[in-house]
Amino acid sequence: MKNVRFLFKCLFILGFFYSFSLQSQVQQGHSNNNKFRQLYDQFADPNRYHNASGAPGVDYYQQKVDYEMEIELDDVNSRLYGEEIITYKNNSPDQLQYLWLQLDQNIRKKNAPNLDKNGFTDSGFEQSNSLVSNYLNDPFEGGFNIDWVHDSNGKNLPFTINQTMMRVDLPQAISPGDSYLFKIKWWYNINDHVDKRGRSGFEYFPKDGNKAYVIAQFFPRLCVYNDVEGWQNYQFWGNGEFALEFGNYKVNITVPSDHIMEATGTLQNPKELLTSEQYKRFLVSEKSYNKPVLIVNQDEAIKKESSFSKKKSTWRFEALNVRDFGFATSRKFIWERQAVQVGAQRVMAVSLYPKEGNPLWEEYSTKAVVQTLKTYSKFTFDYPYPKAVSVHAKNQGMEYPMICWNYGRPDEYGNYSERTKFGMISVIIHEVGHNYFPMIVNSDERQWGWMDEGLDTFVQYLTEQDFGINYPESITSLDKYPSRRGDPEKIVPYMAGDQDFISPIMSNPENVYKLGPNAYAKPATALNILRETIMGRKTFDHAFKTYAKRWMFKHPTPEDFFRSMEDASATDLDWFWRGWFYSTDVVDIGVKNVKKIYFSDKPDLKAKQNLIQYEEYLKNNNAYKAENLDKMVFIIDEESESFDPNWANKSPISRSKKLQNDINSNVKIPKYSYEVEFEKPGGLVMPLIVKYSYADGSSDRVTYPVQLWRKNDVSVKKVIFSNKELIGVTIDPDLETADVNLKNNSWPKQKTTSEFEKFKAKIKG
Repeated sequence: MKNVRFLFKCLFILGFFYSFSLQSQVQQGHSNNNKFRQLYDQFADPNRYHNASGAPGVDYYQQKVDYEMEIELDDVNSRLYGEEIITYKNNSPDQLQYLWLQLDQNIRKKNAPNLDKNGFTDSGFEQSNSLVSNYLNDPFEGGFNIDWVHDSNGKNLPFTINQTMMRVDLPQAISPGDSYLFKIKWWYNINDHVDKRGRSGFEYFPKDGNKAYVIAQFFPRLCVYNDVEGWQNYQFWGNGEFALEFGNYKVNITVPSDHIMEATGTLQNPKELLTSEQYKRFLVSEKSYNKPVLIVNQDEAIKKESSFSKKKSTWRFEALNVRDFGFATSRKFIWERQAVQVGAQRVMAVSLYPKEGNPLWEEYSTKAVVQTLKTYSKFTFDYPYPKAVSVHAKNQGMEYPMICWNYGRPDEYGNYSERTKFGMISVIIHEVGHNYFPMIVNSDERQWGWMDEGLDTFVQYLTEQDFGINYPESITSLDKYPSRRGDPEKIVPYMAGDQDFISPIMSNPENVYKLGPNAYAKPATALNILRETIMGRKTFDHAFKTYAKRWMFKHPTPEDFFRSMEDASATDLDWFWRGWFYSTDVVDIGVKNVKKIYFSDKPDLKAKQNLIQYEEYLKNNNAYKAENLDKMVFIIDEESESFDPNWANKSPISRSKKLQNDINSNVKIPKYSYEVEFEKPGGLVMPLIVKYSYADGSSDRVTYPVQLWRKNDVSVKKVIFSNKELIGVTIDPDLETADVNLKNNSWPKQKTTSEFEKFKAKIKG
């Protein structure tokens, strides 16, 4: 019995170790890491506010905020005073106990946290002017000074200021469907925007002692309240721009009487502000569709530069269904207007600039505005506002409803480079284009900078190309307009850069190292690739216009854009959004190997997925005569219904007969056969665009769909049959995919000289 027990113990121990050995051989599982998996893990769930198609849901709502303002500009002391009446309409299903307002000017307060948000420059040095401005000058006395907040009866309302946000506490909650009226009085010192590149302020001209003002973010503005964020009261740190509600504006602005002004909205009293001659020109301009009409010309503007009137005039503007308000004013301004037909509406294209902008601005500014209105309307919706204004301001590029400020200045002698010219045209197109994104398609810039900057830069690229076609004299000897952003190859240096300093597009604009490439260039490039290479222009354009029209005068989210593009195109783009927008992966696809295929009568059925490399021995056209058919191997799929398991046992004669039967059935055996293996070191999956070049000088271009990578994210193979000898394979021949490594894009690979060979040659020399 003892021996039996001992035997059982041994067997048990052996069994245990055998079982353990088997378990140790079992591979560990993993979650779904396929590049084509559904994007549900990143998307917010659809709901009754933002539905699954990417359209506004049945319960979608947004608040409405109307403003009436009395503004006065103190030109001598560079100070702005204001009072506003705000009517807030609560269209949400929630009770609102308090209201949050933005106080963006507070980033200019002496002790604003914004001043210390960044450390010292990583390079260890700064330019002297920057060092003085940032550390040695006395701090600017900026920021809002709130005199009071009153209810409709003039009673004080308690308010609390937290950096750039102000909370107004209400005596009782605003119920769904109700409105609330209150008033605010404030003032602030206007900054010199040339110093530290402020988004608004004045530029001082020492030669004539004048200032040109571009004024924005100048009044306490209501934050957005919605189903996504609740109160969107993320602090303003300087990069993330604005999330604002739509409403109607009545704004009266008092300035010196010799000033000329443009602003958001329609001017209500031009006749009382302009001379009789200027007013005639003003009326003529509204019917001038071929060229601008100068309301105030350069000679008249120069004459006023020395007037410094002590009288005042009030310019009255009204604007319907806008999300913000801005204005520009100076006695230095030249003023021109031109009518543009956009759909069924006449729109005024307007330029406002000092003499320092000429001759560049009088030549190109209004042309750029006109082209922007036409091209953007073609790709989105007809421009709904009565005008679009381009204002010249040094070092500026900033947008507000119907008005924007733009850089581009000749030297003091009126000379300018091509770079200055194209930079000026491009910034005007970009900033006027912001009327569409986000002034009308009103995305949350504070959270998602790319939703306005990236989409705008994409349509900017399309508009620039149209500008080059419609104004060929502007591009002189160039083949096309030299767009700075949009072409795939131009994003490569950024995408191929140091990953420690690159963020996904889906990042808050305050948290990225390089906002220009991240929020402007990369999304614009991605959409250009999506249009040209992946979806095709017709399909893409329909989907893009669908998104734009769905979200006119509403607040879309990133998911609304992604879903609308797929919903309107029947194109699965989860892989694209994940790769381009949610990751910092790069495109790198190469040719790994090219092998010739030969035929033999000894097929290796077990290696059905591996083609056989051979040394060519069929040297002439007779190689494929019937008597040689028994030397050929056939790549057979064992899972195919037509597979004959006895194929290998058949005699060469019977195989030859079968092949001859296939030939008689119109199956043609090509002269050359190749296996081409493609590799993908980069993380991004993309369509595989290949140019096959042949010995006779001809070539074929083939685009394999992105789904080629679904089951092997590392490498894929393709078999090429041809009656022409293959001598070259090139991936992405036209640089359509932003491939960061072109060294592996061709076969045969270019011979390179090693460092050792260079050294030997140097020694010999």
